Amino acid sequence: MKKPLVIIAGPTATGKSKYSVMFSKCHDGSVISADSMQVYKHMDIGSAKISAEEMGGIPHYLVDVLEPKEEFHVARFCDMANEALEDIYGKDRLPVVCGGTGFYIQALLYGASFSEGETDESLRQELESFAKNEGADALFERLRMVDPASCEAIHKNNIKRVIRALEFYETTGKRISEHNKEQKQKESDYNFAFFVLNDDRERLYDGIEKRVDQMVEAGLFDEVKRLADMGYTKEYVSMQGLGYKEVLDALSNEISFEEAVYRIKRDTRHFAKRQLTWFKAKKDVIWIDKKNFSYDDEKILSFMEEECRKRKIL
Repeated sequence: MKKPLVIIAGPTATGKSKYSVMFSKCHDGSVISADSMQVYKHMDIGSAKISAEEMGGIPHYLVDVLEPKEEFHVARFCDMANEALEDIYGKDRLPVVCGGTGFYIQALLYGASFSEGETDESLRQELESFAKNEGADALFERLRMVDPASCEAIHKNNIKRVIRALEFYETTGKRISEHNKEQKQKESDYNFAFFVLNDDRERLYDGIEKRVDQMVEAGLFDEVKRLADMGYTKEYVSMQGLGYKEVLDALSNEISFEEAVYRIKRDTRHFAKRQLTWFKAKKDVIWIDKKNFSYDDEKILSFMEEECRKRKIL
């Protein structure tokens, strides 16, 4: 019997946290955050971290647990999320994964192999040097010799992807085209319902603008200044997060405060668009276009419950 799992995902500012709490309250759920920023302590405003009040008494995992100096990546997420799952199942509760980092969710569902993603810096430098000296065509032909199927999927001018495919072959002895095919055919160990919230583009962007304004009013600049005073610079992965790197630039007088706010809004809109593109390419996703439910939370919740019952999750 596969264990049950509910996922509530989607682009930023679509209400994922709210729906995960609503769903959990009705079905003895515990929430696992799949967010690359909310995991960090001291980074509350810029990460739009869920507050204790918003949690409504529902247990939350992977929120406010790491120091900003610590690296958080997909492999670490999976380790921490698997520990959380074990704890939740042990308490006879239903895990609800909530977040917008689709790559993390996919890795948790299908058990990505991280050893195959390791990089060899000297090999990468050699391939980059080859591309620079010999040109994109020569690099592409080099890939065709070992993995012709990848040449059908990758444009020759996309040097980064051509290098990645060659690098994968050289380090694993396996064609990345075959690896990708295997990953697509992989079955999950979980009986899951993967919901993706979506909204009308104009409303989504408007929500992003308002959220950024609220962050600024709530003290985003003071939060980033406190982190800078603690010694955190753009060298840290955590400080590369949306909202943090822009404010750091403003604090060091590289750009104005107005320009920082403009960039946060612009880049968050672009990020939301990339998130949607990523989710659209995935199988087994259940789309929830909020306007089709007249923005009625109860209707959205009922739809989620119905889909979970179909899959024998509830």
